Amino acid sequence: MKIAAIAGSNANHSYNRMLLEFMARHFSDDDIDVIDIRQVPMFNENYKGKIPEVVADIDRRVSSADAVIIASPEYNHSITSALKSVVEWLSYEVHPLEDKPVMIIGASTHDQGSSRSQVQLRDILISPGVNAYIFQNEEFFMSDAANIIDDNGNITNEMTIHFLEKCVREFKRYAKAINQMVAEKKEAGKQ
Repeated sequence: MKIAAIAGSNANHSYNRMLLEFMARHFSDDDIDVIDIRQVPMFNENYKGKIPEVVADIDRRVSSADAVIIASPEYNHSITSALKSVVEWLSYEVHPLEDKPVMIIGASTHDQGSSRSQVQLRDILISPGVNAYIFQNEEFFMSDAANIIDDNGNITNEMTIHFLEKCVREFKRYAKAINQMVAEKKEAGKQ
C-alpha cells in the first residue's frame, strides 16, 4: 500500500517525524512516503491561482497515495499552527484529502500523548472542503516519546511496536474498504 505520511510539526527535532520515519523503515512492505512540512509557508489566500511549489508537491504525493497517516503533535491542547496551515492549503484550491482514508497518530513527551490534538484534527479533517474518511478503530497516542524513541529514531518499547503494528494492520483493512467504496461511488456517478 502506498501511504503518504505527514509529520505535523515544523520543528527541526520532531518525535512525530521520527515516529513516521520509524514506520517507513519498520513497515517496509508498504511504501510509506514521509512528508516534511518545514518549508510550507503559512496559509495565505493571496496565493489564489498559484499555490507554492512545496504545497503542489504535497498535493501530488497525497493524491497518488492509497491512504494518509498524519502524526499530530500537541501544543496548548491543540494541533500545531504548521499542521493547520498545511490542511488549509490542502483544502483551498487543491483537495487531495477528499475521500482519502486517514489515520491520525501522535507522539508527545507528555502523559496524554497528543490525545487532544488528535480529537481536534479529526474534526478538521471531516469538515467541508477536506472531507477525509477518518479511521477510528484504534487510536495510537505515544506518551513519554523522549524515553521510547532512541537517538537513532527507533522505538525501544516492544509493546508500543506491537500496538502500532496492530493499528497499521487495521488501518490498511479500513483503507482498502474505503478505497473500494469510493471507486464504486465514482463508477456509479459515471452511469
